[in-house]
Amino acid sequence: MQHIFVTLSLLASAAVGVLAQGEELKVDVTFPVECERKTQAGDKVSMHYRGTLENGNKFDATHLGYDRGTPFSFKLGSGQVIKGWDEGLVDMCIGEKRTLTIPPSKGYGQRAMGPIPAGSTLIFETELIGIDGVEKPETIVVKETQAATTTVIPAAAEETAQGLVGKISEKIGAAVGVVKNMLKDVDDVEEKAEL
Repeated sequence: MQHIFVTLSLLASAAVGVLAQGEELKVDVTFPVECERKTQAGDKVSMHYRGTLENGNKFDATHLGYDRGTPFSFKLGSGQVIKGWDEGLVDMCIGEKRTLTIPPSKGYGQRAMGPIPAGSTLIFETELIGIDGVEKPETIVVKETQAATTTVIPAAAEETAQGLVGKISEKIGAAVGVVKNMLKDVDDVEEKAEL
């Protein structure tokens, strides 16, 4: 019986380790720009973007001869887009470019969405074209920097905890099922041995 509890404990620890990996949003500023007014929650913004999966397969885009051809507009921070966009496009200047690496928890999670498989990490190359009510600068001032800036935005503790509890519960439930089957098999063997 002690082996069963050790097995369950190891399975739960492994589930927590696997689920906690890669749950952070990564923001790479690939073309830094200086400005007085940066994006903030509540702004209606216009973006060009190219979305790919980790394997490089493109699933959508707005510019450079890609699918839509016109900028995509939405209200930042209002839940109109995936959480990775609402969090990763804040404090951005018009003309700035960023690459967002979005884990499933901040993308579409465990559901498939068109050409995007369930559980996918998404990579978006983005460019801020405009902010409604903010005059577009006549010239874009490139920020003096030696290298592109990378920021990792940790998953919200409450959201992560709730998601992890649910996922761990599922994994433990599955492990309990396996252990019950193992015990049943052991009981069956013991009964046959008694005969």
